[in-house]
Amino acid sequence: MGRWLPLIALLAAGACGDGRESSNDATPAGATAAQPAADRSRPRVVALGDSLTAGLGLPESESYPSRLQQKIDADGYDFEVVNAGVSGDTSAGGLRRLDWALDGDVKFLIVALGANDGLRGLSVPEMKRNLEAIIEGARERGVTVLLAGMEAPPNYGLEYTVQFRQVYRDLSREHDLVYVPFLLEGVAGQSGYNQSDGIHPNREGARLVAETIWRALKPMIDAAASS
Repeated sequence: MGRWLPLIALLAAGACGDGRESSNDATPAGATAAQPAADRSRPRVVALGDSLTAGLGLPESESYPSRLQQKIDADGYDFEVVNAGVSGDTSAGGLRRLDWALDGDVKFLIVALGANDGLRGLSVPEMKRNLEAIIEGARERGVTVLLAGMEAPPNYGLEYTVQFRQVYRDLSREHDLVYVPFLLEGVAGQSGYNQSDGIHPNREGARLVAETIWRALKPMIDAAASS
């Protein structure tokens, strides 16, 4: 927990993005494909998240979903990675965008939401309901979910922080999900891996985030290919 505190403290002072909720438009502003042109003929891996997924402050090609695309291509897998990250988004915003995010032949959904819920001190039970609705909505469409956890800032008290963290653990267990406990493992609080705001990963930090997700995602892809 100690290695996460620098990031968590900074989250208390600034949002993971511009702090605005995404709209209900079919294609939300800021949501971009990880490739210059979407190839609708390829099965998809969709990364649903906030500015940590969108790659705020980075060239599109350096966001962690784009880094995942590079890994997928290098290993010879035929998948398109779609970056469905929107800066400032909460779990509620992600749920509203789910139908858009799951457009096309989506096989895997990476859910990395909650940082802005924690920043704003939003209801933990409501966040769980939103995330659960995303998970269930994806599964109803035959999409396999990878859940990435996040931490809440400490200024709302220990009880809130513990309850917040437990949401991800409970959801992973209740829905038997592949689970990454902390999206920013090894990156949070490390000045060499973050931009000047101390919150958003720089190019090297995004590379490490992609490696963390890839360690969980690759076996999922391999298992699907062999089934």
